[in-house]
Amino acid sequence: MPHYFFSWEEYVLLKLREVKELLEAEVFTGEDKLDLEVESGFGSDLMSDVLAFARGKVILLTGLTNNHVINTATMVDAVAVVFVRGKRPGPELIAAAEKIGLPLLGTRFIMFSSCGRLYQAGLKGCSELRVGENLAGETDEEK
Repeated sequence: MPHYFFSWEEYVLLKLREVKELLEAEVFTGEDKLDLEVESGFGSDLMSDVLAFARGKVILLTGLTNNHVINTATMVDAVAVVFVRGKRPGPELIAAAEKIGLPLLGTRFIMFSSCGRLYQAGLKGCSELRVGENLAGETDEEK
């Protein structure tokens, strides 16, 4: 029987450089930050979901190319943003990301394939909870 789920110990941290390779991504800004580590991924075009569930050293995958993405990434302290489906940020978005030091990458792969490639490489999703942690990110001791 195939093993579909990783245990917590099987998850890895990926460097942005590895994300770039896995997604065959172009770097729009932040070429000097490719050694930053990512501990989880979150793929969504609903920024409200990102605000509700993204935490940690997250990489945000989205097909949106507007200011809401930069604002949301800043609020959740995202390590970087990856635009999927061949989407390209405009010059204003690139300038805004450069101003705050947020790496922006882009891939031709759709969201599903992009997330799958990262998951297959061992990156966990934000919705996968650690043992004893609830959806708010609280442990039993913090309640």
